[in-house]
Amino acid sequence: ITSTVQANTKGGFSIVTYTGNGSVAQSIGHGLSSGAPEFILVKNRSQADAWAVYHVGTGNAAHLILDTNAAQTTSSAYWGSFTPTTTLFKVGNDHKLNASSENYVAYLWHGVEGYSKFGTYVGNADADGPFIYTGFRPSMLFLKNATAANGWFTYDKERDGLNGRNNTLSWQDSTAEDNTYKLDILSNGFKIRGSNNAHNQSGQTFIYGAW
Repeated sequence: ITSTVQANTKGGFSIVTYTGNGSVAQSIGHGLSSGAPEFILVKNRSQADAWAVYHVGTGNAAHLILDTNAAQTTSSAYWGSFTPTTTLFKVGNDHKLNASSENYVAYLWHGVEGYSKFGTYVGNADADGPFIYTGFRPSMLFLKNATAANGWFTYDKERDGLNGRNNTLSWQDSTAEDNTYKLDILSNGFKIRGSNNAHNQSGQTFIYGAW
């Protein structure tokens, strides 16, 4: 599929627009020659479809939906069971990513040392939760329980930025900011504070992205 690309290779970010053709496992160029995308959001601009999500932590067989708190689901109709490369990613024939003659936008990121990082951690249900090393102090980060149903939670160091008071916003709904799911933003990463299932459910895998 022919794509139109705007890419910041130094920042590990590109914006891609394309028109779907309805076929399976279609290759799309993304312009990030600096690295393979690790986090992808795709939106159908022609219809009121949900946002499809790829994350390196869930792999090429699974997908998440940004508009819901659902756990990851396996389907080749999303990413064609293909791991993105430094030149392209693939979409299946799910309507959210590749319906014939409909217009799409994709936002793609990969980690850049000292600037951004995408990965996973496993919850321990302890008030002294996991520490996640990023190599820099995050200005903004998100996390999501990938293997059980729970929301997408976003933190930043500007809104009530003192640790223990890091308010969250939820990507999947319209609720106001909340102070239930605490973490510390540190000089080299972040540390989960609290045993809530939303960000520290025992044995569950959480995905994250930090900038």
